Amino acid sequence: MQRLYHQRLPGDCIVTPEFAQRLAAASTEVGNPVCAYVNRRGQVIRVGVGTLRQTQIPLTELPRYGDDRLCGIRCIATQTEADPPGDVILTTMALQRLDMLASLVLTGSGFKRRGGQSTGYIQSAYLAHLVPHPEQRWLVSEALDVEDLASQHFLERVEELEEDFRRAFTARQVDTDQDRVLVVGLHTHDHNADHFHQRLQELKRLVDSAGGEVLDTLVQRRPRPHPQTVLGSGKVHEVALAAQTVGANLVVFDRDLSPVQVRNLEAQVGLRVVDRTELILDIFAQRAKTGAGKLQVELAQLEYQMPRLTGRGKAMSRLGGGIGTRGPGETKLETERRAIQRRINKLQQEVNQLQAHRARLRQRRQDDSLPSIAVVGYTNAGKSTLVNTLTNSEVYAADQLFATLDPTTRRLAITDPDTHTTTHLVLTDTVGFIEELPASLMDAFRATLEEVTEADALLHVVDISHPAWADQIHWVMRILNQMPIAPGPMLLVFNKSDEISSDVLIKAREEYPHALFISATERLGLDTLRQRLLQLIAYAAVP
Repeated sequence: MQRLYHQRLPGDCIVTPEFAQRLAAASTEVGNPVCAYVNRRGQVIRVGVGTLRQTQIPLTELPRYGDDRLCGIRCIATQTEADPPGDVILTTMALQRLDMLASLVLTGSGFKRRGGQSTGYIQSAYLAHLVPHPEQRWLVSEALDVEDLASQHFLERVEELEEDFRRAFTARQVDTDQDRVLVVGLHTHDHNADHFHQRLQELKRLVDSAGGEVLDTLVQRRPRPHPQTVLGSGKVHEVALAAQTVGANLVVFDRDLSPVQVRNLEAQVGLRVVDRTELILDIFAQRAKTGAGKLQVELAQLEYQMPRLTGRGKAMSRLGGGIGTRGPGETKLETERRAIQRRINKLQQEVNQLQAHRARLRQRRQDDSLPSIAVVGYTNAGKSTLVNTLTNSEVYAADQLFATLDPTTRRLAITDPDTHTTTHLVLTDTVGFIEELPASLMDAFRATLEEVTEADALLHVVDISHPAWADQIHWVMRILNQMPIAPGPMLLVFNKSDEISSDVLIKAREEYPHALFISATERLGLDTLRQRLLQLIAYAAVP
């Protein structure tokens, strides 16, 4: 087997009969499959005992890798079964983007004389390669003789394949600035089918809000996440193959991932892997326009990244004492951690100053005897649109998740139809909530969330046209209950009531008889809402 490294194959030949017989003889002698990896110059660069999956080259060690070309390496492998290579072997070929795979079926014995002719170690051979087709990922030939395999024009076929891949890749590169995303969901026993489906749809909306394009979605059912890779090993290979097929450059998971899981998945998939929290942080970073918003987003991102600064070997900490910790002293890991921790401490002080500044603004409004109402609700419920409609203002509003990041306060004047007296109050449009709001965001945006806890009353806006409106109410109430200071009295308002059926309306009225049903865009029910706001303020003012 060591002598195989000294062999050199002709450039335009997949494999010579002599090399194939040598490889088959070595495989027969050791009693295991053997794989030889050959570059386009005909040099044997790697020989491994085992199947293609067991001996595969790590993606980081491949000389070239990309959707628009092959890796520049072909594999000549042996197998004992007479059947063509199975999906596991072909998937491994696709993950490495091998030029070609020549699979040699062993006879199980050496040369024999039969009727004056000799037979070698090889019974037949199969040739497999990738194709740039979304429904047919590879082609496998019929059983071939070794001579037929050796007569194939290797370089010509590889160049034709790469040209086809290049054309398919160019066709997908219409918008190079947009991330092409493969969404992955894990359905465990913790969620029923409807809730899991809604959560997956919400993740797709988050990707869209972040500026990405969802190309495909993969789902696996498991009792619990795998501690190393979240998914099973077979599903991880399926994710990698699907990402190649659709041309994705980013994989987004529907749950939070540990640093170890992210590293393992990126090593096996060969693409960037992002979890739900990092996706939400990215959206917040895009939406932050004011200095206060950028400050809080940066703090949340640094607190998220801090526990993910890990490594091995010389990158690990050497500042402790005892066996195994003596070494080169402070390493890059400590330097980065120390710099990030200093930045976090500085940002924490600035957030505290921001809290004090907003507290002074609230105190000024209280001195003016202006009652305040904080508009809260699930993201994309129509809070900003409602504030714009009530106050005739132009707060940024869009049909996307987390369109509003920085709190915006507007003055509202309401006239009582009975007494004809005018009451002035302020409405504060706040950041939207979401299921399992990341803890780092809760901490970093405490200055913003204080607008909720310090308000005299709350206006809870619900998108009743959303299929999971009841779950959204649950998550908003859960987040409000987690706040250190209990918010004031609340008025529940169902928005977009013009887009629902009568059955949904009846169900919502039965569950929430004191709620209001409005449409901010169609201006339905707003007069009643104004009067209920007056009643809400009067109730909140009662000691």
